[in-house]
Amino acid sequence: MPTQEYEKALKLGKKDYQMRLSRGEKPTLQVLDDILPSKGSYSEVPLGLVQIPIEQIVGTKTTGRSNAFAGNFMPILEKGTEFSQKWINLSKYQESEGIQDPIKAYEYMNRFYVEEGNKRVSVMKYYGAASITGNVTRLIPPKSNDVENKIYFEFLDFYELNQINYLWFSREGSFSKLQELVEKKPKEKWSEEDCLNFHSLYYRFKNIFDKRKESLALSVGDAFLTFLELHGYKKLCNTYGDEFEKLIAGTWEEFLVDETENIELLLAPTEKKSLFGKLGLYSMSKLKIAFIYEKTPATSAWTYGHELGRLHLEQVFPGELETFVYEHVTLQNIDATIKQAIEDGCNLIFTTTPSFTQASVKAAIENPKIRILNCSVNTAHRYIRTYYIRLHKTKFLMGAIAGAMAENDIITYIADYPLYGTIADINAFALGAKMINPRAKVYLDWRCLKGNDVMKNIETVQATCVSSRDMVFPNEDARYFGLYYMDNGKPRNLAMPLMHWGKFYERIVK
Repeated sequence: MPTQEYEKALKLGKKDYQMRLSRGEKPTLQVLDDILPSKGSYSEVPLGLVQIPIEQIVGTKTTGRSNAFAGNFMPILEKGTEFSQKWINLSKYQESEGIQDPIKAYEYMNRFYVEEGNKRVSVMKYYGAASITGNVTRLIPPKSNDVENKIYFEFLDFYELNQINYLWFSREGSFSKLQELVEKKPKEKWSEEDCLNFHSLYYRFKNIFDKRKESLALSVGDAFLTFLELHGYKKLCNTYGDEFEKLIAGTWEEFLVDETENIELLLAPTEKKSLFGKLGLYSMSKLKIAFIYEKTPATSAWTYGHELGRLHLEQVFPGELETFVYEHVTLQNIDATIKQAIEDGCNLIFTTTPSFTQASVKAAIENPKIRILNCSVNTAHRYIRTYYIRLHKTKFLMGAIAGAMAENDIITYIADYPLYGTIADINAFALGAKMINPRAKVYLDWRCLKGNDVMKNIETVQATCVSSRDMVFPNEDARYFGLYYMDNGKPRNLAMPLMHWGKFYERIVK
């Protein structure tokens, strides 16, 4: 009976009212007029009829009826009032035919404030509706350096592509990341089918996440983004029922990491207990270790260094372990490669490229008894460990040598990609050069830029000292590696960093 429904709604309203009051919060609805910046400092954009997510309706436009509702939009006026009778009549209509009349509302910072139709919103919220139709006017604030403001303007760009307004993120760059994860170009518009498929996936995730999250403070949007990164959009669109729920359950620890962001950074190994002692590998009689390479030792100095590390292990532990090599691995086949390594019996896996981080986490979640380490400095997770080199110390010393040797004070630093520790290395090199030679100028040149002729650039600026790739390629006669001095047009090597991955892998295995 609608009368009984009002009594239940009233109890919910009073409970929410008291709870907010005890926390020192405003117990009734937010009022948009109270939080808007001064008139004229924001612009108005009519959006027409919009499906408004019920959860994002948080208040009223004016003070008017705001005091008739608790902060959760449930009524707080006693039964028998004119207000209660109108609420009951709307409840009857909702049960018999469903409320169809659109409300009138304003959107500000992706939250909605009702001007006409507060009771309709209250009834729809009570009955658990996902959305309500509304004639919406968007109020756009001026840009600022506030994080939420920046995220809002990212949302506006995203909204132009698909009119999706039902999810929100707490971190900058998330909307563009989402665009990438659904395999769309940065400014590519979504088709109606794209929007329907995404809507289905998001709400399947949201319904399960909301039931499980309990005290988890992580927003649905942030959790959903993590979920997509780990499992892939296309796969999730075709996963349903128990299998879909199992994927969410398996990712739960990753949501906890996202919420706390409490990452432990170890700058030195501990002698008391090895890393793999903590990971539970004491009892293993023989390790089978996989090394997963993006390229090959013959074509990549980076891969060559790790391959030397693998060979070092076989020399130090003859008969005690077995190593497996997987080459030419890409983002398209990394999942299958890790799976193959596990099927080959590997219980310890090193993924030696930062781009393999997400695949490593995903595999570790699905295979908790397999120990996976990823060579990167960009992140850390509960399921895997990451490791990398503190190369900036060496780069500082190389910069000091360059500053002393550059006869005309001009130095070129050639970098591959602006990722991870690269920026720290560049800064350390420049500081070392400046310490020895305050007149030194360091020209930064990116090898990754298409059509960029690095050697021509060196000639143009007339650099006498050059810092290039850290290691020489195997079977390559050229001397253009490490720090070198240009002597009559020919390189004379001065210094290079030596990355002894074998020693690191030896300590890990021990």
